[in-house]
Amino acid sequence: MTKRPATLRDVAAAADVSTATVSKFVNGNQRFTAEVEARMTAAIAELGYQSNPFARSMITGQTGAIGVVILDIRNPHFTAIVKGANRVAVSRGYNLLFVDTEESRAPERELLETLSRRVDGLIVSSRLPEEAIAWLAELGKPVVFFGRLGRLGIHSVGSDGYRAAFMLGRHLLELGHRDIAYVGFKAARWNQERQRGLNDALAEAGLSSRSFEVEAPNAEAGERIASKVLLAPRRPDAVVAYNDLVALGLMSEANTLGVRIPDDVSIVGFDNIQFGRYASPALTTVDLQSERMGQVAMQRLIEVIAGDLTQPFDEILEPRLVPRASTRRRNT
Repeated sequence: MTKRPATLRDVAAAADVSTATVSKFVNGNQRFTAEVEARMTAAIAELGYQSNPFARSMITGQTGAIGVVILDIRNPHFTAIVKGANRVAVSRGYNLLFVDTEESRAPERELLETLSRRVDGLIVSSRLPEEAIAWLAELGKPVVFFGRLGRLGIHSVGSDGYRAAFMLGRHLLELGHRDIAYVGFKAARWNQERQRGLNDALAEAGLSSRSFEVEAPNAEAGERIASKVLLAPRRPDAVVAYNDLVALGLMSEANTLGVRIPDDVSIVGFDNIQFGRYASPALTTVDLQSERMGQVAMQRLIEVIAGDLTQPFDEILEPRLVPRASTRRRNT
C-alpha cells in the first residue's frame, strides 16, 4: 500500500504547533523561537513533508517564480544578466522563468502579459519604445526594467551608456585618432545615448563621428557592414561599434579584406563579453557590468515584491574602460 504523503496538519501535530504556524514557517513569512523552529524542522525531516507549490500559490497568491525577458540569449551580455539574476533568485528561494524575444518587437506585449500571470514579478529588457512601455506598470505585477525609466513610474537598473561612450571617445583621442566612425543600431534605446556620449567627447577636440548602421546587433551584421566602413574612400582611423559582437564581426571581416587591426584601424565595443578577451587582437571595450546588472535587478525586484521598495528608481552602474590590443596609438 502506498504511503500517504505527509500533510501540513501532520507536521503541526508532530511539532505540537498550529497548522498556521507551520504554514508561516514553511513559506518564510514569519520567524519563531529557536526551540519551535527546531521542532518543526525535525518533524518536516522525519515525515518527509514537501510543500505543494501550486497549493501554496493558491493560498498566498504567489508563484515563487520570477520572469526575466531578454532580447537575445545568444548575446553573452544577456547570458551574463541571466546568470547574475539567477544567482540571487536561487539564494532567495525563487525559480527563474526566462524568455528570449529574439530581438523582435512584434510579440513582446502579448508575451509580457501572458508571462506576468505566471510569476510574482518581471525583469524586462525590451525594444519597445518608451511611449509604449507605460502599460508595464499596469500589469499588476512588480517590474524592474533595464534602462532609465523611473520617470515612467517603472523601477529600472542599467549602466551609464553615455559615460561609457564618452570614455571610449576620450581613449581614442588620447591615442591620436581624429577620424572616428560609429557603427550603431538605431532600434536599441541605448544607441542614442552611446552616440551622444561619443560625439560629446569628440566635440571637446572640435570633432564629430561619422555614422553607419547595422540591421542587427550581432557579429554577422558587423561582418556585412565591414566593407562599407573599412573600404570607404576615406577610411576612418578608429571605429566604435554598438556592442562587442558587432566589433568582433568587423574585426573578423577586416582580416579577409586585408585591413590590419589595429595597425590600419582601431576598433572598440561595449559590454566586455568574454569572447573579446580571446579575439586576435583582444578587443578594447567598456565593461557595463552585465552580471552585476542582473544581480542588482533581481535584488531590487525581490525588495519590490516584499513591499520594501515603493518609489520608482533608476539605479545606474558605473562602466569601466578595458583597453586591449585592438587599439593602438595612431601613426603620424
